[in-house]
Amino acid sequence: MIDAIGFCHSKGIIHRDIKPENLLIQDKNLGISSLKIADFGLSRMLDEDGEASTACGTPGYVAPEILESLPYGFPCDYWSIGVVAFIVLSGSAPFYEADNLALY
Repeated sequence: MIDAIGFCHSKGIIHRDIKPENLLIQDKNLGISSLKIADFGLSRMLDEDGEASTACGTPGYVAPEILESLPYGFPCDYWSIGVVAFIVLSGSAPFYEADNLALY
């Protein structure tokens, strides 16, 4: 995940919606698998200043700076990767509320 997002970032692209549903695992004959990142619908090229300001993403995976309506950059994708890693390692989300407003 980190390598794939690092490649996107090297091209100036910020994904902004990293979550398990957007990760695809390719299995070649039940051997070595590769991970692919999908759904670039919220992605964009960063401006020359390297910041974005649009509030977007999936609740529970969104970086705090986005929720606080602050300018943000590539690190927001790494926040989401951290949330995905937490889920994979623990089996539960680090942040959960039934109501999105309470979650935020």
